[in-house]
Amino acid sequence: MVEVGQEAPGFTLKDQTGQDVSLADFRDKSNVVVVFYPFTFTGVCQGELCEIRDDPSAFDTADAKVLAISCDTRHAQAQWAEAQGYKFGVLSDFWPHGAVAKAYGVFNDQLGCANRATFVIDKSGIVTAMFASANLATPRARAEYTEALAKL
Repeated sequence: MVEVGQEAPGFTLKDQTGQDVSLADFRDKSNVVVVFYPFTFTGVCQGELCEIRDDPSAFDTADAKVLAISCDTRHAQAQWAEAQGYKFGVLSDFWPHGAVAKAYGVFNDQLGCANRATFVIDKSGIVTAMFASANLATPRARAEYTEALAKL
């Protein structure tokens, strides 16, 4: 798993609108919070992302862009993001299946999805904080984001 202090693995993935989004696009411009989640259209994942949608203030204050990533198809994510009103990037790590989740060390081989994990990356591309849920059924706590963003 990628650790605090390491350079974040680069990636380019399609977002919900079909546009390429690269981690490198944010270099020297803004901090990034990479939010891996297991499955689109599921309750715990929706609850977590809706909490970010409903109160982005901590991310805005930290000059941090949210990039939510799962191994679902871009088309499924497009429908979900539109239905939920997500304004942040919802990126598809569908093909090669889970390649970015694997690079970050959070791919669940048994289920073929990303584990619930978050990486906070500063403007220079260094991971400043990382936290993960104990299991797929347990959502991340808002306090974990606050604590992690304070390390930027």
